[in-house]
Amino acid sequence: MTSQPTTSTGAEALAAQLEAYGVEYVFGTCGHTNIALLDAIGRTSIQFVIARHEQAAAHAADGYARASGKPGVLLVHVGPGMMNAVTGVATAALDSVPMIVLAGDVPSYMYGRHPHQEVNLHADADQTAIYRPFVKRAWHAHRVEDLPRFTERAFWTATSGRPGAVLLNIPMDLLSRPQTTTADFPLPASTTVPDLAAADADRIAAVLADAHQPLIYVGGGLSRDLGRPALIRLAEHLDIPIVHSLMAKGTIPDEHPLVLGMPGFWGLKTTNDYALHADVVLALGTRFAETDASSWNPDYTWRFPPSKLIQVDIDPAEIGRNYPVEIGVVADASLAVAAIDAALHRRVPRPVTRPELREEIRAARTTLFDDSAERGRSDQFPLRPERILADVRRQLPTDAILVTDVGWNKNGVAQCYPLPADGRFITPGGASTMGFGPAAALGVQIAQPDRVVVALIGDGGMSAQLPAVPMAVEQGLPVIFLVMNNRAHGTIADLQAANFGRSYGCEFRDPQGRPYSPDFAALGQSCGADGYLIDTPDGLAEALRTAIERRRPAVLDVPMTNEPVPTPGHWNIKDIYHGVFE
Repeated sequence: MTSQPTTSTGAEALAAQLEAYGVEYVFGTCGHTNIALLDAIGRTSIQFVIARHEQAAAHAADGYARASGKPGVLLVHVGPGMMNAVTGVATAALDSVPMIVLAGDVPSYMYGRHPHQEVNLHADADQTAIYRPFVKRAWHAHRVEDLPRFTERAFWTATSGRPGAVLLNIPMDLLSRPQTTTADFPLPASTTVPDLAAADADRIAAVLADAHQPLIYVGGGLSRDLGRPALIRLAEHLDIPIVHSLMAKGTIPDEHPLVLGMPGFWGLKTTNDYALHADVVLALGTRFAETDASSWNPDYTWRFPPSKLIQVDIDPAEIGRNYPVEIGVVADASLAVAAIDAALHRRVPRPVTRPELREEIRAARTTLFDDSAERGRSDQFPLRPERILADVRRQLPTDAILVTDVGWNKNGVAQCYPLPADGRFITPGGASTMGFGPAAALGVQIAQPDRVVVALIGDGGMSAQLPAVPMAVEQGLPVIFLVMNNRAHGTIADLQAANFGRSYGCEFRDPQGRPYSPDFAALGQSCGADGYLIDTPDGLAEALRTAIERRRPAVLDVPMTNEPVPTPGHWNIKDIYHGVFE
């Protein structure tokens, strides 16, 4: 990065710094506190992706980061602007997605006087406090000279170690003040991540080699490109079965004969039983979330001890957070698994085979997918959810990217959708945010312009992010918005009915009490997208083929029956509903 001339403003210097850091897209909305920066960005090579709501902008930046591997950059306005983005930024933060939020603020010399849109009622003015519970770090610039240094720190913090979201809060006057700083603040030219020492790798390999029922549990912290080959070699050498978190679906191909699937309350009984009785568990880049741990009840999925836990994570705070560990390793999971694999091959030259284990896994997985496929052959209309998933799987190219919301669209894909090896599944894990899918798919499509991107969402999620459709049209993004429309917050309606005997307040109805839904296909057409209202069992497959061929933004409104999402494992909320609190 070259030194900035003294005649530049804070905004011009910041825009040049973003460009020097390789930023290609900034997502956001305009406001009187940030238009000076917008003007400066408009004179660079950076493209501003305008959103009609800040949450949509945040989810789009999130999707871009997940699909590109680059940090997402979000620009928001003071007060209501940055507060509208809270849910989207927190979603990225909880899923360890690198994001830099640039927030305009009131003039630095007006703090505490309640200027227009200042967040200040019962305490000193500090809108950064709103973000502090979930961002890795929040900076508040007090001088224009602070901006270059804070910006460098923001990018480094967001992308290093365990990635996450950061906030850089900028009073609007700093963007228009002369920038007199001439020092360069380049990002580190060369960096490394924590590796696993050879002695530690050998120690872990020895424990795995001596285990009678070892298990590998993979989370979202393992890289598909770098970690997958080493993990497969390691697992195949000792015939160790693999379970994965929701976020890690697709890290190891579903078709691999050692993949058991997800543990926890969405997991198969076979999966949970194997996890419960494993004598050694190698956990890679996972935090043992409640969903994957049956609410941490030792009767259902994980039991440490007597099982021995080897936990590898780049974040020291995760080691031992939920379970006691036998060996705790702070390291990049992809590098660590490669070191363990090499040590294991030295210690155990000949591969170990467990044909009966592979047959047990094959039988359980075959039953899962076959049962789902059988339900997916139904010509019932409105369509059963498995029929929708089956048609999607048949029509999409193998490298398509599915971006989901929450409910059947997420859980159904996670449980019983055979994801191709070169396909991708992107979903909100930590926050499980309804409304993530439509807008995140836009960022994914920007990052992967040549791939088919489908936002597989419910009618609740689509309603939560209607701004995504005009954004797709404005940006020329051929995202397919497939709305699984059951005219309800269906998963919660089913949960309520199963535990309280009826559903109330969870279904959309008109004044006469009839099921109600907007015509999402017509909505898409009104925005300039293609719209398809599915009205026959075979209509979805035909509409998908057409939408894929046309490569235009498209909204598919697919009537769906409201059926419970299978939850074969244990989730203690069901106990709580019935007065059991332990």
